[in-house]
Amino acid sequence: MTKTAETVWNNCLAFIQDNISTQAYKTWFEPIVAVKLTDNALSIQVPSQFFYEWLEEHYVQILKVALTRELGSTAKLVYVIRMENTYGNKAPFTEKIPSNQRTSVQSQEVSVPVKNKDPELKNPFVIPGIRNIKIDSQLNSNYNFDNFLEGDSNRLARSAGLAVANKPGGTSFNPLLIFGGVGLGKTHLAHAIGLEIKDKYPDKTVLYITAEKFSQQYADSTRNNTRNDFIHFYQIIDVLIVDDIQLLSGKTGTQDVFFHIFNHLHQIGKQVILTSDKAPVDMVDIEQRLLSRFKWGLSAELAHPDFDTRMAIIKNKLYRDGVEMPDEITTFLAENIKTNIRELEGAIISLIAHSSFNKQEVTLDLAQKIVENYVRNTKREVSIDHIQKVVSDYFQMDVETLQSKTRKRHIVQARQLAMFFAKKYTKASLASIGSQIGKRDHATVLHACRTVDNLFETDKQFRRYVEEIKQKLAN
Repeated sequence: MTKTAETVWNNCLAFIQDNISTQAYKTWFEPIVAVKLTDNALSIQVPSQFFYEWLEEHYVQILKVALTRELGSTAKLVYVIRMENTYGNKAPFTEKIPSNQRTSVQSQEVSVPVKNKDPELKNPFVIPGIRNIKIDSQLNSNYNFDNFLEGDSNRLARSAGLAVANKPGGTSFNPLLIFGGVGLGKTHLAHAIGLEIKDKYPDKTVLYITAEKFSQQYADSTRNNTRNDFIHFYQIIDVLIVDDIQLLSGKTGTQDVFFHIFNHLHQIGKQVILTSDKAPVDMVDIEQRLLSRFKWGLSAELAHPDFDTRMAIIKNKLYRDGVEMPDEITTFLAENIKTNIRELEGAIISLIAHSSFNKQEVTLDLAQKIVENYVRNTKREVSIDHIQKVVSDYFQMDVETLQSKTRKRHIVQARQLAMFFAKKYTKASLASIGSQIGKRDHATVLHACRTVDNLFETDKQFRRYVEEIKQKLAN
């Protein structure tokens, strides 16, 4: 059988997918297109110079192994960098680059003049009537990369943030959407990126704003008949950071104006950074044209920190505050406060405060009392693992069976119920739920939730399943 570029690359992808994380595979390998196979050299098309550099720096070894398996020891890999401008006209192919060379690449850039750079523009961040075109970034200097500690739960998002900070508007991560549950560091990372850009590029205009504040400003501009000034102001920003973008949900007028601002900034190569408590696929009442643009760049999830990361956070917090604490206490804190970095830091502050005000030593007993308060006063999130165990036990099967590929009706229904309750009781994205329950995709989870809703309304036996499992999860 004659080998083609597509078959060789698909075989390479199958090997690569088995050896790296799902998120890394989707980010760095799904966008690649096989171009041609000539003289044992496979040409692959990548979307940017940055993309090529990242592959060479982080994945060259696995690419070499995969290609050697398919084409032998004389195999060569050629990159073709092809960028598209935002008006739909494709730039010409750049120089082809062998993977063992680091040749500089010249690519066509589309230059679009920035309109409305008028010094009379009204700045919604200053008092009306006072002439001032200087824009305060609204960034918090306490939220920097130095105290945003890296771990498995945030490595992709942090690395992407640093890449954007090094080259704002010049990477494939535009927009960069950071999403995850409450207290996991989305706002911290967004500020850290902005501060790093301000440090590296002092002349760039960086602006951090919450989606709620943006909505208020838009409403004021509509009421005061200054809508055009509002739009023009945002069109001169070099790096726009919008926190909690999901709060635009249901606000049609605000979504419309943000759509036009986003398009303008993206078209002229400016950087947009967004945060959300949901992945784009899980956002409701956000226009599809906006959601599609959120997916243009990279969506990076911040997950719950693992034990090692929690320990590092505690030790870093104590070091910054000049406090020493016995290892048994820091270990106890890390083992018992698992879901929220904000809670973890709050427990440390409470512990230090109690010790200081009451002139007590920081003891394990005191730590236990503090943690009890946090556990009792904080709604604990049910884990996806626990949900799978409860549902499996209810239907008298093991978790492996629930996660299996079988299409037997009772197993499919059990799996759908597990997905339904995972969406209901956790803050995990649809993609994350699907990955943990049998390595399904987000569309399967969405279908499962709709099926459960429909059966709950039409099938009495199924309704009993839902109610009884719900009761077990509440215990």
